[in-house]
Amino acid sequence: MNEQKRTLLRGARILGGQPQDVLIEGGTIAAVERGIGAAGAEVIDTGGAVLLPGLVDLHTHLREPGREDSETVLTGTRAAARGGYTAVHAMANTFPVADTAGVVEQVWRLGKEYGYCDVRPVGAVTVGLEGKQLAELGAMHDSAAGVRVFSDDGKCVDDAVIMRRALEYVKAFDGVVAQHAQEPRLTEGAQMNEGTVSAELGLAGWPAVAEESIIARDVLLAAHVGSRVHICHLSTAGSVELVRWAKSKGWQVTAEVTPHHLLLTDELVRSYDPVYKVNPPLRTEADVLALREALADGTIDCVATDHAPHPHEDKDCEWGAAAMGMVGLETALSVVQHTMVDTGLLDWAQVADRMSHRPAAIGRLAGHGRPVSPGEPASLVLLDADYRGQVDPAGFASRSGNTPYEGRELPGRVTHTWLRGRATVVDGTLV
Repeated sequence: MNEQKRTLLRGARILGGQPQDVLIEGGTIAAVERGIGAAGAEVIDTGGAVLLPGLVDLHTHLREPGREDSETVLTGTRAAARGGYTAVHAMANTFPVADTAGVVEQVWRLGKEYGYCDVRPVGAVTVGLEGKQLAELGAMHDSAAGVRVFSDDGKCVDDAVIMRRALEYVKAFDGVVAQHAQEPRLTEGAQMNEGTVSAELGLAGWPAVAEESIIARDVLLAAHVGSRVHICHLSTAGSVELVRWAKSKGWQVTAEVTPHHLLLTDELVRSYDPVYKVNPPLRTEADVLALREALADGTIDCVATDHAPHPHEDKDCEWGAAAMGMVGLETALSVVQHTMVDTGLLDWAQVADRMSHRPAAIGRLAGHGRPVSPGEPASLVLLDADYRGQVDPAGFASRSGNTPYEGRELPGRVTHTWLRGRATVVDGTLV
């Protein structure tokens, strides 16, 4: 791009505040004030839209290499840009698994090539996600991809000795282990949340204690070795209390919640529609309310999508045979507006904290999660918060359409996304 290109955003509400003008020059925010002169600049009249720093996702499945039928780095990063994201962390459960420097560099280079958002590969904790032998953590960190987040997501690192060793290893370079908290013996054959609904439907239950027992163990391990642990897709009220307790001790524990766990409950499983089948499963209304409160008070650090695309044949089948997971990149900001902003639990500055600042800090991702201020990188998202519309997966940029929100009215629409001053989305359309 032309480094001297100038773009003037007229009347943008930064973090939902009073309208101001924002001047972008090259890849940087040049000025933020009222009445900026527009000489030589492309002028965008924002109509008072909300301007936020570009969103950062700590938990995205891009599926490449190996499952390009469901998503690729190109289609996944396009979906991310449409959702207002300027950086995503790509999970390791690909084919081959991202457990070597070679695979994480491949994913990183694909992200650089396509350029819709920055792609930071997540390295596997164990070889082949098998939980038996540590993967090449140091080599992945030292690679061009500069991996700082490691996870066997999709599988739990259930061996306490392996988990301890991983936490000790990543401490050397300020990395973090992101744990999929699921005690495997307690969830064998599990199909949904264990509770009243599972009993009535006769489906094998996934008990809350299977998540909570692993979290309890891992926060203790992190404290013991003085390392960082991050809890993926926390889903129960009990998990919230464990994280709150660990933080009260001053331990290096962080946690994320998905948009779908902020909105949907296990009552939806009564439809037997596999679009609602996800891991961890949709929980109860009480869990949902506890998660919202924990995100509001900062016990839960951030929102992460767990964007999990699947081809239609993996979802268009009977419940028991269906794959677990939902796409989420293109609807995340709308769900957060619906559940957290429109309910008064968060303001837009706090949304920026939970969806940009904190995930960037957890991932040690430089250049993202920055303030909307002069001199900062112009990685930004403009949101029409007054918009209301029905979700239609036919219009998704993702290669997969397994959204639980089809036909549901949600607020907010991303109109523009910029990655270091370069527009990736204009008027809701990919550039």
